[in-house]
Amino acid sequence: MKFTDHEQAMLDGKDGKARQKAMQLLVRYAEALGAESFVATDNIAGVPGSSNPFLQKYYHQHGGGGYDAIFSFFDLDSDELVEVPKAAAHTCHLQGGYDPDNWQILGATPESFKISQESEAFIAGRGVQILKTCTPYLAGNVPKKGDHCAWMESSAVVYCNSVIGARTNTEGRESTSAAMLTGVIPDWGFHRDENRLGTHLIDVDFAIESVMDWGMLGYFAGEAVGERIPVLHGRFGSADLIRHKHFGAAAASSGGVEMYHIAGVTPEAPSVAGAFGGRKPLEVIRYGLAEKRRTYENLNSKATDTQVDYVMLGCPHYSLEQIQSACAMLDGKSVSANCKLWVFTSRAVKAMADAQGFSKRLRDAGAVLLTDTCSSISQAVPPGTKVAALDSAKQTHYLPAIMNIQAWFGSTQDCINAAVTGRWNGVAP
Repeated sequence: MKFTDHEQAMLDGKDGKARQKAMQLLVRYAEALGAESFVATDNIAGVPGSSNPFLQKYYHQHGGGGYDAIFSFFDLDSDELVEVPKAAAHTCHLQGGYDPDNWQILGATPESFKISQESEAFIAGRGVQILKTCTPYLAGNVPKKGDHCAWMESSAVVYCNSVIGARTNTEGRESTSAAMLTGVIPDWGFHRDENRLGTHLIDVDFAIESVMDWGMLGYFAGEAVGERIPVLHGRFGSADLIRHKHFGAAAASSGGVEMYHIAGVTPEAPSVAGAFGGRKPLEVIRYGLAEKRRTYENLNSKATDTQVDYVMLGCPHYSLEQIQSACAMLDGKSVSANCKLWVFTSRAVKAMADAQGFSKRLRDAGAVLLTDTCSSISQAVPPGTKVAALDSAKQTHYLPAIMNIQAWFGSTQDCINAAVTGRWNGVAP
């Protein structure tokens, strides 16, 4: 590998033991990837230092320390305990832990909540911005086109690459924590121009309008291309942030999509030809009304019971506009006594929802606005839940398997109706 003078100095230990261990990890990572050098990054999004009772107990027994030990041995894969210094690059903490105001609702024990708060304080003391969301771009972290980033969270990564035009691979806890201390990440994958070109063309032969439409199209695209890069061509009404958010999250779940192009919409796709860089697509795939119907049926294939115990909104975390829309749908109505409605968002968006009265409107209707996590991440659903209703293709993909429950997929209005009536009456497209 080729190193800059600064990278070599960190590797030699001239900037301290922790940064040396971080560089050693990144060198092993780069060599495994076949990368020959690093790129500088000043935008890292991960979960550095996160802890739970298992990790705390294990590393107390094996590391002889507290949160420094967890960061040393778990985050950095170090062979010795090191003192964790301040971050060398701008770093934000993504979702995890528990809503500090509603941790009991999520089923956390006092011990788990205490450890979560302590680990958050530990990493905040190292200069990390605590966002606690899967949508950092809704909470102030919006890189510029072309910026090199090191982000975790599949739905954030695909948004970063595709909609913003910044550059990141889907990183893990170890690589993001090491990048936090060094400000570098391997020059590989989506950091390089040649790896950002489209591979498959998806021809959409009807207008894509609603958020639900965008989510189903994303789910279809992910299944169709796997980990490749789809280029979408067709009629895309209202290609706004919310619709991109749901499309990308679904595509990253059903497949492994980390980047997509929409001709004339996304920043690196001025045209279909431009998105492919002059190359021919490996395959041309049609998405019509029949494919849309099959996708809907696929998403709802594991649900049979129409009695709904739980409705979850906010995967990826809801924007202020989506919270406002949910409030409007609930106006004059109340959540059924036989059902629970939880809405998940970031701390930053919840603060705005509080200020504008949306949080109170949800409470008055019998719903709860929660932060920091979601049902899949926290493995938390209301006690006794057997059947859920979701407006997220991503959450529908994961939650039934994680929690061994049934899940219906539909529009936000379908889900609000289920919360109010306690029954699923979703309208098929």
